[in-house]
This record gives sequence, structure tokens and C-alpha cells, in this order.
Amino acid sequence: MNCLTFQEAITASNHYTKRHLLLGNGFSIACRPNIFRYDKLFEQADFSALPIAARNAFVALGSTDFERVIKVIRDAAAVATGYGLTPAQADQMRADADSLKELLVQTIAKSHPERPSDIRDEEYAACQTFLAHFQKTYTLNYDLLLYWTQMHRDDDGDISSDDGFRTSQGDIESGIESDYVVWEAGQSHEQNMWFLHGALHVFDSGTEVQKYTWTRTGVRLIEQTRDALSQNLFPLFVAEGTSAEKLERIRHSDYLAKAYRSFQEIQQCLFIYGHSLAANDEHYLKLIERGKLSHVYVGLFGDPASDANKAIIRRAQAMAIARRTQRQLKVDFFDSGTAKVWG
Repeated sequence: MNCLTFQEAITASNHYTKRHLLLGNGFSIACRPNIFRYDKLFEQADFSALPIAARNAFVALGSTDFERVIKVIRDAAAVATGYGLTPAQADQMRADADSLKELLVQTIAKSHPERPSDIRDEEYAACQTFLAHFQKTYTLNYDLLLYWTQMHRDDDGDISSDDGFRTSQGDIESGIESDYVVWEAGQSHEQNMWFLHGALHVFDSGTEVQKYTWTRTGVRLIEQTRDALSQNLFPLFVAEGTSAEKLERIRHSDYLAKAYRSFQEIQQCLFIYGHSLAANDEHYLKLIERGKLSHVYVGLFGDPASDANKAIIRRAQAMAIARRTQRQLKVDFFDSGTAKVWG
């Protein structure tokens, strides 16, 4: 199998007029591996308020992957009564899964870099160079790194990034500025940055989708998020265990559902960076299989012959095989390390 360098892949894709990007957790890990790897999040998580069984589930599975453990507990709850457990015990397992989801959000917020200046200018510059190759960027990550990078670019006078959030109509009519901006489907036509599974700074108030901002409050975004968490307000955040559960959550949010449809409609060329093509994101992999893309470049980290990369290669090739329309899907691979996303 031929594994291109990132620049070779970019050059090979230059004949496409539209080139898009899908980011996985490897994007954040490449920036701060001591924060965003699941094993590091597990080390930093405070399980003291959770039943010991929830903590022991990680030990039993030999895993530090929150999403995997949440999935297993939910699956076990679904069959619990058939194996002699009481409905109350099944309900407790579901409650534990929900608590683990909340703990994951809290841990990311607690361990997240405090301020945009914690990322060096040269790191932002390298990331901006990387992102400039793509028309639309979609991320499965919850953290603020992509948003900070785009805003750092805007500070330098480049306003090409658009996350779809605007001053609310109510603020415009009243002349009173809220501490946040809002997202509305009718204002998303030019949007080119999507948080497919939500983000730490995006909240669903029930009547509107709000994005916390620093410019309107002078309070750092991560502090605003922590303050909201202390009031039991949680970000728009998809951490359900299975692909089906994630898709159900997506369909119940205007923002997430529009992000899903936007990804479904992309055409021509897609680069996938920092994602393992794991089954818990199958809802997006299926969109690639059934969609309008002509070419996908998939990033591999490290030895292409490793077990992890072999699994990625198999799933990527299966996407091409599964394409049933006349529009064929071509798949190539590139060495993620050569992208030097953060310099």
C-alpha cells in the first residue's frame, strides 16, 4: 500500500475545486498529548461522586476510553432484566452511563488549556497553514483548539472562518447585547466550520443555541464553561456510546442535525485527519459511503502495518467497496505526521 506524504496528497488533490477536512481526536492530541488522550483524561477525572461500579467498569474492560465504557454500560442495561437484574438495577446502570458522560465534559473543561495564549503563535501559524487547504472544516472534537485557531486567524485580519453564530434578533431589536451569540439555521449558508458532536463553548438553552464568547464578557471561555457546569448547565455535547445513540442525539438538536446534513452534502474531496474510523462514529462513515464525495484521503499515524492502521485501512477501503452509486469513491492514505499540523 502506498502512503503519501501530506504535501503529496495535497498536490494530488489540486484538481478538485472543493477540498474538505474531517478532524478526529488526533488533531487535539497532536497539540497537547498530555491533555487530550483518553488515558490522560481518565487519570485526571474525579470519580469520587460516582458509584464504585462505574469506576470499576474501566478496570473490567481494561480501557480508559470513556465512550467505549459508556457504550458497554448502556448495552448491559438494555439486557439486564433478561439476566435476572431488577429494573432498578438497569436504571442505575443507565444513570451511571449518564454520569460518566457528564464527568467526561467536566474533565475536559478542567484540564483544558486556560487561555488561547497557552498555544504559541508558531503553533497557530502552522495550524492555520494546514487549515487553509480546505473549504470546510468538520470536527468531532469538543475542545476549543480549532475555534481558538480560527479566531487567532481572524485577529490577524483573515475573516474566512464562519461558525454560523450571530447576534440574536432579540438583541438587534432591543439594542441590548447579550453575553453570547446564537446560531440559527437560516444564517448558516456561509458557514464553513462545524462541530459535529458539539463543543465546550456551545450550549442549548432549550429555546436557542448559544455560543459563549470572550469578546462580550472579558471572561475566558473555559472559565465560562466551568461556571456553567457548576450550575449544572452542560454544553451541547454528544458522548453517547454507540453510533446509533449518537445519531439519535444529533437528530434532536437543530444545530447538530444541520451539521449532519451539511457533511452529507459535501462533494469532491475529503481529508480525514486524526480519526480511527471507529464504529462509534459509523453514522458519519456511512454518509461518506452513500454520499457525493469522489475521493477520500485518510491519515495514518505511525507504521502503516500496525494493527490500528490496518483496521483504519480496512474500514476506509470498505467505504469505497460499499459505494453503490455510479459515482465511484477513491481512497488514498497519507502519513499524518508529515502534515505537521501544529508545527
